Amino acid sequence: MSIYNFVSGLGVLAGAMLFSSVASAQAIRQAPIGEVMRPANRAVVCMATSANENAFGAAETNAVRKARGLGHLRPSKKLADAAARHACDMARRNEMTHRGSTTKGPSQRVRAAGYKTRIVAENIGKGFPQADGVLDAWVRSTGHLENILLPQVRDFGIGKAVAADGKTVYWAAVYAADS
Repeated sequence: MSIYNFVSGLGVLAGAMLFSSVASAQAIRQAPIGEVMRPANRAVVCMATSANENAFGAAETNAVRKARGLGHLRPSKKLADAAARHACDMARRNEMTHRGSTTKGPSQRVRAAGYKTRIVAENIGKGFPQADGVLDAWVRSTGHLENILLPQVRDFGIGKAVAADGKTVYWAAVYAADS
């Protein structure tokens, strides 16, 4: 099981590299969600995040934030869609990375989903079959926890996809504040 974190925007660096997006949201292709993709004769299961799944992820994240005196995050469908698309892209490529097939990082993906971001952070992981497992791993990791505890973020979205082997689950979570 593996996890990575990423943060971007307004000079914030939280245990990851700083990213500045250069491509416009209009130039970014969106990976489909809610369907099975079949690259190279392999089936990757890409699914949209349900409102309940996103609310669960936000509630778990908010419990950690509340214990440290931080405000709660709102579940965001736009961020969940961006996270689900990135999880699908990683599963399709069988590669865990913050760089997308057509994007350099999460800022471009959340803008393409219609979210006007001023700060964005992303945690990714693979190999955790359930959301509670990956959420717990992120809390136990210093860099990932820094993303979760960013005081500037206000919104949250989580997404997952299952790789062609039928068992490896890829995860992405996005923490952001709009402009």
